[in-house]
Amino acid sequence: MTDTAELVASLLERVQLLEDKAAIQEVLTAYGPAVDAGDADAVGELWAEDAVYDIDIRVMEGRDAITEMVRTRPHQDYINEGCGHLLDPVHIRVDGDAAAATCHSLLLRRNLDSESYRVWRVTANRFDLARIAGKWTIKRRTARVLDGSQEARDLLARASR
Repeated sequence: MTDTAELVASLLERVQLLEDKAAIQEVLTAYGPAVDAGDADAVGELWAEDAVYDIDIRVMEGRDAITEMVRTRPHQDYINEGCGHLLDPVHIRVDGDAAAATCHSLLLRRNLDSESYRVWRVTANRFDLARIAGKWTIKRRTARVLDGSQEARDLLARASR
């Protein structure tokens, strides 16, 4: 039988893990609503100052570049035409002050000739996060379109490692 101190330490560790996963989930799920609202400052706050957003069509380095992406074309066109950035449930692994999250994302865009929407992109995503000054922040996001490529499948496979 474990003593009280061991039990309390175990419970504290488990609660901390739950709190970390909930905080990371909040950071990641805040991105879609903020980017679709065009709230560049809210998007920027999710990222570390030296963050990298590596998407198959471009690489943005630094919080300022990521924030600026929201303010400029083509992103403003997506918003004005109607779009939605959606993440599926995120698989999160925490290791102290570092974490990795893996998920799919969908970009839905409104068809301009009807009132329907179409899936424009489906990507595999890997987020590397760090606890900076007590707050979980995105350090790197790597996103690859799910086009059958090995690179996209490898991103998803990393969830189990």
